Amino acid sequence: MKAVSRFLQDQPIATRLFYMAAVWSFVLLLTTGALLTLIYRHSVEAAFDDRLSVFLRAIVADLASPGDDTRTEPGQLGEPRFELASSGWYWQITRVDSDQEEIKASRSLFSARLPKLADLGVQPELGGLRRGCAEGPDHRKLRFLERIVDLGDEGIYLIQVTGAFDEIETQVRDFELALLLAFSLLAIGLVGATAVQLRFGLRPLRNLQEQVASIRRGHSEKIEGSFPRDLSPLAGELNLLIASNRDIVERARTHVGNLAHALKTPLSVIINEVGDKSDAASIMMGEQAALMRDQVGYYLDRARAAARSSVIGTVCEVTPVLRSLLRTFEKIYAERQIRFELAGMDDLRFRGEAQDLQDMVGNLLDNAGKWSRQMVAVRLELRHESDERNLPPMLVIIIEDDGPGLALEQRQEAMMRGRRLDETKPGSGLGLSIVVDLAASYSGSLELKESPLGGLKAVLHLPAGELGPS
Repeated sequence: MKAVSRFLQDQPIATRLFYMAAVWSFVLLLTTGALLTLIYRHSVEAAFDDRLSVFLRAIVADLASPGDDTRTEPGQLGEPRFELASSGWYWQITRVDSDQEEIKASRSLFSARLPKLADLGVQPELGGLRRGCAEGPDHRKLRFLERIVDLGDEGIYLIQVTGAFDEIETQVRDFELALLLAFSLLAIGLVGATAVQLRFGLRPLRNLQEQVASIRRGHSEKIEGSFPRDLSPLAGELNLLIASNRDIVERARTHVGNLAHALKTPLSVIINEVGDKSDAASIMMGEQAALMRDQVGYYLDRARAAARSSVIGTVCEVTPVLRSLLRTFEKIYAERQIRFELAGMDDLRFRGEAQDLQDMVGNLLDNAGKWSRQMVAVRLELRHESDERNLPPMLVIIIEDDGPGLALEQRQEAMMRGRRLDETKPGSGLGLSIVVDLAASYSGSLELKESPLGGLKAVLHLPAGELGPS
């Protein structure tokens, strides 16, 4: 039972409802079929017993009539099978009040004798009638009716009438086959009707799912269209949630911008004031102010990125952003003749802000350009990180250079905030840490490996949007 429960929990709602309806229909039809068969068997046996009872009463009436010459003969019962040998239709009259049993029987019995229900433990009904099933002289199952009749001075007789029980079984079997055919058609109809009802009834839910997915992919801004009365409040609440999310992000951007302006401007004034002075105190104050400005910029960039990454439905094209960055860095490193190359899929999308993608890839390209000798190679891929269907694919941006590279123990240190492995190169030591934090805000990651080109290989994993038109 637990295994079935776990199986159903992993299935969609429509599948669970379909399985439950199918199982319930099967149980209901099976129970109804068994009940109907039982009722039909009882009615067939009752009708069979009524038929035997007619023969029994005819024999009793014949015994009670005066004179021996008019007593029961086989042809007088109106059933030809009482004359056919081993037909299963027998009657037998046995006198039980004398030492020597007097037995008279139908021709179908010949010299055989019928067993007595009283000897088999069958209890009499009200009125002394016994009825039941027993094995006959030809080893066939027979339906018995027997009664003791007291004729006074003429004696006491046990009268027995039997019929072939296989006639009852044949009628019941034919009924079961007809019932199986009818219930099979009914089951197919019920299952088909259930499937149609579920498909039609759950269509609004699928429509709502598609609308939410469209918002997540950035194709629309809100849920549109009409929904049933019980789903309309949900669609409205989702629209309010999306609008509230955008308002919160917009307010966060405004506050972050105001804070950046309020802090950076005084720091820039301090740096300018002490920039022309050569005493030790002014130099130290200038360095600390510049460090504060870099730190403020770093954390403000993180706040902006966190606000942007929380916006629902933001998607941007990857290739145009990268080509623009490559053109910029080719100009920056034109004197060193550094070549920047782009390869891979052209229709990939990033599920996030274009500005954040520029910041992450820009920092990686800048770092690769500083250390490369001749070229920087950029490659785009789409990877499925897991075989599970519910996990989205990941956009992978690989940036390699042919520089000196980094030792294994230095790669992790290079991604720590403020760490510069070479003070001769310009920078604040925040570039790679900004990439790590920005990628983490999108549930992505950055890996540093050894490149086949000889230098460093940066592998950036980011959530992919739906593929654009090819």
